[in-house]
Amino acid sequence: MTSMPRQATEERKSKETHIKASLNVDGRGDRCDINTGIAFLDHMIELFAFHGLFDLELEVISSDTQIDIHHTNEDIGIVMGKLFKKALGDKAGIHRFGSAGAPMEATVARCIIDISGRGYFHLNIENDKVLQTGDKQEYSLSYLEHFMESFAHGLGATISITLQNVSDDVHTNVEAAFKALGLSLDQATRVDPRREGIVPSTKGIID
Repeated sequence: MTSMPRQATEERKSKETHIKASLNVDGRGDRCDINTGIAFLDHMIELFAFHGLFDLELEVISSDTQIDIHHTNEDIGIVMGKLFKKALGDKAGIHRFGSAGAPMEATVARCIIDISGRGYFHLNIENDKVLQTGDKQEYSLSYLEHFMESFAHGLGATISITLQNVSDDVHTNVEAAFKALGLSLDQATRVDPRREGIVPSTKGIID
């Protein structure tokens, strides 16, 4: 673990949402308070933080969920990404790369991450199924894609998630993906004592 506390707070206010969050990267994962106004997303973010060993507080103070969850879902991803980016600072000493899989019943989610400074997200569904879409209030694989894309751009990371044996149950697919993200991000953010004080890039910086 790094000797400097890797903690941050973030607040984002727009005409559509107002979100506040705080993070301790070097936490235990069981000190979380998540209130997004979307109960399903609360559960997914709690799983992400628990398995990533991140202490996270997140509150959506206001949102336009009376219309749908689109803006809130994306804006939470943006805030969380920026929160991690701020907490990691210049990223000196981190592993930078992480890779992990999480099964749930027959479905397996595999996540590969590179905290490179380049925001990019790709969701690969091996079954060739069309992205599952719900109604305006119901979570779906489309909402998962939007969240992860926002998170990747906010953090400045390349993230690839592959879903194998996609279930007809959206909960199964999305839960596996959030767990895999938490596990792989934990790997990527760990400090390697062999690289203490060194930014893990041949360029010498990660923007």
